[in-house]
Amino acid sequence: MFAFLRGKYAQKSPAHVIVDCNGVGYYLNISLNTYTSIQVEKEGTLFTYFHVTENSQALYGFSQESERELFIQLISISGVGPSTAILALSSSQPEELIQAIASSDVAFIKKIKGIGPKTAQRIILELKDKLGKLETGIKVSGSSGNTLRSEALSALIALGINRSQAEKTIDQVMGRSQEPQELESIVKQALKSL
Repeated sequence: MFAFLRGKYAQKSPAHVIVDCNGVGYYLNISLNTYTSIQVEKEGTLFTYFHVTENSQALYGFSQESERELFIQLISISGVGPSTAILALSSSQPEELIQAIASSDVAFIKKIKGIGPKTAQRIILELKDKLGKLETGIKVSGSSGNTLRSEALSALIALGINRSQAEKTIDQVMGRSQEPQELESIVKQALKSL
């Protein structure tokens, strides 16, 4: 129904963005990769996927068309819904996920919250041949300070992680490194630690 939306980013968080398209605000669920790509932008284009079930309708946005294609491939698998697919795209770079599928790395895939061993094997079996055709290229930018911690916390909460557990994990991840960290890296490490 919608191929893409182009407009101003009226509101952004690690889990969603509201795009103002000529006075109409569209609420799009996004992955951490997309948020990282657009966090410093004031306006832009997001490729979209409109997901409709008998109980709900949701719009998903992606900074790269290849990320949208990977999302569509993931939700085509029985047992993988849009929330799990967004979590998978937030837990790792699309290139890493594609590589894990191509190399049949069940351990990597089942680390994603909501994906067990059987679903991981199903993802590999059904997508291994299809994903070689996808080209990926996600740009990354950084943040700093307490804003970084609060954005990481918001991302984890939006992905369905309990607030106290998310805070504890983020503090552990941020405490381990003395070097500056990026939001995407912190969230990915936290998701792997849960």
